[in-house]
Amino acid sequence: MKIFPAIDIKDKKCVRLIKGDFENKTEYETSPVNQAGKYKDHGFKNLHIVDLDGALTGKTVNLDIIREIVSKYDLKVEIGGGVRSINSIKQYIDAGVEKVILGSGAIKNKEFLKESCEQFKDQIALGLDAKNGNLSVSGWKENLNVKTIDFLKEVNHYGISRVIYTDINRDGMKTSPNFDETVKIAELSNCPVVISGGVSSINDIKKAKELNNKKIEGIIVGKAIYDGDIKLDELAKEIDA
Repeated sequence: MKIFPAIDIKDKKCVRLIKGDFENKTEYETSPVNQAGKYKDHGFKNLHIVDLDGALTGKTVNLDIIREIVSKYDLKVEIGGGVRSINSIKQYIDAGVEKVILGSGAIKNKEFLKESCEQFKDQIALGLDAKNGNLSVSGWKENLNVKTIDFLKEVNHYGISRVIYTDINRDGMKTSPNFDETVKIAELSNCPVVISGGVSSINDIKKAKELNNKKIEGIIVGKAIYDGDIKLDELAKEIDA
């Protein structure tokens, strides 16, 4: 079980949103680069980054920060947030990230998703953000009347290398992830799935491991770290050797 500590970047700072609401955000004192350094010092190997400025603008706004993190620390980085072009993917891959997460751009344009997977083999992750079983896009402001499971069935053969499944109702709420729904997605998916949204305590990490589901690759931990509900020392003990 890979553990992905999270960094959400907005205006060059680390922030966390409640249910993806830009008006409902908490800013933290630490810079994204320093936060990545903390994770590295504690022995984490993977890192989940969302460029919230990119999500709002559709551009790679914080590419310089990503470059600095990748060059400074030997971390496997997955990055998402407003990636809507092949050129943006290329910029991130050239910067040295392991995987680029596609969300709204790929869900609204399946051809873009297909082309991305063909051009960047094993480097494209798909972010599926769901509310009550239906996909949401555009910073979760737009609820598509499309069942998450139906969409995954349509794109399952494209060559996606990772699915990140987020239950929006739980994101930033620290109410535990939606394990049941994630397991359903994992059973259907042709690629490994990462649990996202709602991690509240170290018990959620233990529960994810206890699922013992080979299709579930890892879990993302964000707000619970920043708010001190999960100490990095105890989380680091859960890293697979």
